[in-house]
Amino acid sequence: MTVHPAIAASQAGAAARSVLSVRRLTVNVGAREGRRSVVRDLSFDLARGETLCIAGESGSGKSMTSLAILGLLPKPAARVAAGSVRLGMQELVGLDEAAMRAIRGDRIAMIFQEPMTSLNPVLTVGRQLTEAIRAHRPVGGADAVRQAVAALDAVRIPQAASRMGQYPHELSGGQRQRVMIAMALALEPDVLIADEPTTALDVTVQAQVLGLLKDLQRDLGTAIILITHDMGVVAEMGERVVVMRGGAKVEEGTTADLFARPRTDYTKALLAAVPRIGAGPGRRATRIVSAAPVPAVEVRGLTVRYPVRGGLLGRTRALVHAVEGVSFAIAPGETLSLVGESGCGKSTTAKALAGLAPYAGTITVNGRDMAGLGRPGRKAMRRDVQMIFQDPYASLDPRMTAGALVREPLDIYAVGTKAERRERVAELFERVGLSPDGLDRYPHEFSGGQRQRLSIARALALRPKVIVADESVSALDVSVQARVLDLLAELQAEFGVAYLFISHDMAVVENISDRVAVMYLGQIVEVGTRDQIFGAPRHPYTRRLIDAVPVADPARRRPAFARMEGELPSSVRRIGDAPARRPLVDVGAGHWVAEDA
Repeated sequence: MTVHPAIAASQAGAAARSVLSVRRLTVNVGAREGRRSVVRDLSFDLARGETLCIAGESGSGKSMTSLAILGLLPKPAARVAAGSVRLGMQELVGLDEAAMRAIRGDRIAMIFQEPMTSLNPVLTVGRQLTEAIRAHRPVGGADAVRQAVAALDAVRIPQAASRMGQYPHELSGGQRQRVMIAMALALEPDVLIADEPTTALDVTVQAQVLGLLKDLQRDLGTAIILITHDMGVVAEMGERVVVMRGGAKVEEGTTADLFARPRTDYTKALLAAVPRIGAGPGRRATRIVSAAPVPAVEVRGLTVRYPVRGGLLGRTRALVHAVEGVSFAIAPGETLSLVGESGCGKSTTAKALAGLAPYAGTITVNGRDMAGLGRPGRKAMRRDVQMIFQDPYASLDPRMTAGALVREPLDIYAVGTKAERRERVAELFERVGLSPDGLDRYPHEFSGGQRQRLSIARALALRPKVIVADESVSALDVSVQARVLDLLAELQAEFGVAYLFISHDMAVVENISDRVAVMYLGQIVEVGTRDQIFGAPRHPYTRRLIDAVPVADPARRRPAFARMEGELPSSVRRIGDAPARRPLVDVGAGHWVAEDA
């Protein structure tokens, strides 16, 4: 493990003034005969008001470290085998659950990666906030409500008082994450641990959340441990960085020094894998996609609307205009990326293309109209069109082993012999960066990034003609992300696969795309080649998306985040009150922009 000399020289003093001190922490998992260390001999200090980033690949021990600090390790499967965790003058290792419960949320709080699985779906936002406040403060119900509303106001949730009566599923992803931040900071803890708090957020909401954390840290003096695989976020937020690999710390330094002068080969490789907007010769070269007589995918006038029911009889009172008149075509071997904020209609478009959502309009795959296919035709079409979902945990059967999950499509379509299927599964595991040792493990035994790799391997099993990738690399660390993007490019070159690639990571989009379509409120407002969109964006919304991307260079850290107050306008409209469709105008060389630009 390499420690920058300036860090090593000040460690003794840092420990004395730190709000949190971790010393030689070791976490073991498994039974006695199969026990292994997932965190080994880890030490670091966190000063008051400081932001320390813990970075590393999926499975490096980042999240297990945070769970050990909070006393949330899944027992008896995991336990702290050695070491010390001190919050101020209080030792946390060895405290009983009642003592830890008094500390969690009060003196040390956590924002988890996925708010929808952290918030109770059957309790209102207000109920969950007030329960957290009253668990640690001797206040009455009315005072708890006032504090909860103030916490929602602090995280800039519009109409905070009315949100108290809503349930988590009624909020957008960005709003749910802000509720988690409000809950974590309502009691002004000394330490906030944020575990991948922006992984699932689009770039504009990410900018809002990161800016919000900075503002609240400035106002409250809270020390932050930010766990992330996004080196752009590290460059924007961190004062110091701890790099982990295989459960151990391999390097520690100031953010500026670590990015400018990484000392280990692993850190150098980690930084080299970071996709950057405008990276020049290192970007994927623009390819000429040969014109085919039949597009792999052609969409014309795609419209998806969902009813909003209410009243005693459950009548339709309004419609959600999720997608409005979207048209595009993708040639064999071409990648079209869809970008836009959460709720703009990207995922709904993907689901319609995969046959998972009702729609109006026309979708043809290899010249076949999906609407006119019978049962055999739909089965053949599903072989040609595969989808990689955003949430791997929700899309993988928890009762099946990883090997069986990847092999299942081959079994359904009776591809090859049993021996050939096993060989194909092992090959897919290797190509997406999974160890063959994981063939007999279940989804819950993998990390979030590993589960996403498993989903990608399953989608690739049948070698489809079209892959719909909905945030397919959002949960992956940069090095694995780079390998998966290379794999997708290799398969495209070898088999002529067409990709509809949906992502909120604009640097990844620039890296992989041939063309880019920008969606806003269910409509495409700009579409063009990768270089047109990133080099000369014409629509103000496109420019706003690009400006919100964090830059993976501390020397170019922005003095303030590009924040946009409030939320997107609602896509819910009364029946008969359809939105005005904005026609696209050709501004040259196949670059189309909505008329309102």
